[in-house]
Amino acid sequence: MTDSNSPEVAASEPGPDLTPGGTPDTPGTPGVADLAEAGETDETLLSPPRPVFAQNWKRILSMGAVGVGAQIFLALSNMPLRLDDRLLIKPILSLGYVSLLFVPFIAGNRVGHQIQREGIPMHAAGLHEIFGGVICGVIAGGGVSLLSVLLVNFDLREPLVNWSPMLAELLAFGNSTAFAVFIWLLLGGLAGAAGGAMRLVNPKARRVVVTMVLTVGFISVLESLVMDLAEGLRFEWLTERVYARRGGLNWNWALILAAFSGLVAMLTRGRVRQAREHIASLEGASRARTNFGLIILTGAILVILPLFLGKFTNELLANVGLFVLLALGLNVVVGLAGILDLGYVAFFAVGSYSAAVLTAATSPRINPEMPWLVALIFVVVITGLVGLFIGAPVIRMRGDYLAIVTLGFGEIIRLLFLSDWLADTFGGSQGITMIPGAGIFGLGSVSGTEPRNVFYLVLAFCALAIYISWRLERSRLGRAWMAVREDETVAEAMGINTVNVKLMAFVVGAILGSFSGAIFSAKVGSVFPNSFLILVSIVILVVVIFGGMGSIPGVIAGSAVLIGVLGGPRQPGLLSEFSEYKLLIYGALLIWMMLARPEGLIPSVRRSRELHQQEIAQDSWLREQLDEEAESTAGNDQPARATA
Repeated sequence: MTDSNSPEVAASEPGPDLTPGGTPDTPGTPGVADLAEAGETDETLLSPPRPVFAQNWKRILSMGAVGVGAQIFLALSNMPLRLDDRLLIKPILSLGYVSLLFVPFIAGNRVGHQIQREGIPMHAAGLHEIFGGVICGVIAGGGVSLLSVLLVNFDLREPLVNWSPMLAELLAFGNSTAFAVFIWLLLGGLAGAAGGAMRLVNPKARRVVVTMVLTVGFISVLESLVMDLAEGLRFEWLTERVYARRGGLNWNWALILAAFSGLVAMLTRGRVRQAREHIASLEGASRARTNFGLIILTGAILVILPLFLGKFTNELLANVGLFVLLALGLNVVVGLAGILDLGYVAFFAVGSYSAAVLTAATSPRINPEMPWLVALIFVVVITGLVGLFIGAPVIRMRGDYLAIVTLGFGEIIRLLFLSDWLADTFGGSQGITMIPGAGIFGLGSVSGTEPRNVFYLVLAFCALAIYISWRLERSRLGRAWMAVREDETVAEAMGINTVNVKLMAFVVGAILGSFSGAIFSAKVGSVFPNSFLILVSIVILVVVIFGGMGSIPGVIAGSAVLIGVLGGPRQPGLLSEFSEYKLLIYGALLIWMMLARPEGLIPSVRRSRELHQQEIAQDSWLREQLDEEAESTAGNDQPARATA
């Protein structure tokens, strides 16, 4: 079987003569000008669409098989049944069914994906995209159909705990098994066709459609946040009409929101991208003024917004801020210095216990009952010494060995706080309770009973940590960290004391982590060893990788998305329904980030260039080769023209 996506076939098929701005002869397909305006390609050559039945059947079968496995896995993980209570559009659609329909949609969209190669034309989108998506979606939907039959005729609850009649009833929409088989084949085909049709739609229209879908989805999913904000702004009358009583958007308001967001997307077409490119092109004083203005605007929003939010949302913002502090500290260790630290929770624990011992009257042995700000000075010193203690023995290790040793130190610190040996000092498994709030001038005693004040305290320390990270990144020490990250051997050969530099990274990361620990103990009012499991280190590392290693805005965005929406290890998020599947989602996000976007959500320019240096060099070499061929061709044509 010949692969129709292979470069040999693509190169042998004749293509239209496209001048800049021209479009293929096939109506409804995007041309070079359309794709260039959408910012999706750079002088891409397009050949006519393939015939409808000229499919890459091997790719269709493989993508369909992946869809079958994904749908069966999601169904048996109990996700559809668990998420069925969260309605998106009443009474049409729930989040449980979306989790199943999303798989054939993605499979139908990706089955027609073409890899762009230099100088090789790509097939224009055509009806073959929809046909391939339908076939792939039907195969993927067949997985749910097969599972519906198996659920009724076999009892496999012993190895599969979620194998239940309730799941069978959900998949059958309360009807017969034959109906379930038919409806999932139909729904899978429709979802796959929709995914394939998205490749056929003009990029401008595609952006409008995606904006409409995301707007309706976000407003329905983030119902608690919208209602909390509307209550603070005295707009309860509006939310009562937009949302149904038992959750979910009313279908008529879903249509209104979709139309409004689509209109906004059409009116602001390309404005955001142009503004971003304009800001990126600024240099010197003008760029500094623009960045300063954006920082002031963001700070003003963060100061004013909590005044109109309730306790739940302010509590959520405070939790996000605590993880931002932790992620900023780990970003120094992992993102700047390139040290894979899997025991970062140790610094969080030391900061929490140090603040508790120094401020709480219930501390078993040491209870000086210091004011929180005074105790914070000792907390920073203690945590910095612990960073030196952990880093000094292992700092000469590299790679996986260093990661395993830091993982061990993180567990050792937790077990020390848990042990009976130190129970007279740290309370053992009973922990330390009745910790007073943080006494701050103008805010009184900041504790968990006043989440707005806690958020303001966290915001102040986040601003301090951001400034410290920004200054260090641009200092001589920061450049030394990045040199060690890129190649430690070369950095040492150039005269950098790699041992001292890496120790400084440990100390700075420990100090930033201690800020979060001290605030955490004052906020919660108690500390226990079970609050500092190794899972906390893993979650913080996921936040840094997802947001973008070495990028301060990326770390903040990663914390807001992962912790704010999904929640932390023990902290609730906006989507409490996903609490059981947080680790599953974290793993899927990490796999996707490593394959599709290794630089992170908002990467730093330096880190992005490091990861894509080979691609940049290869593209530069290909352009030089094409330029040389063009020059030689032009040189050969000149004598011929002179002779003529």
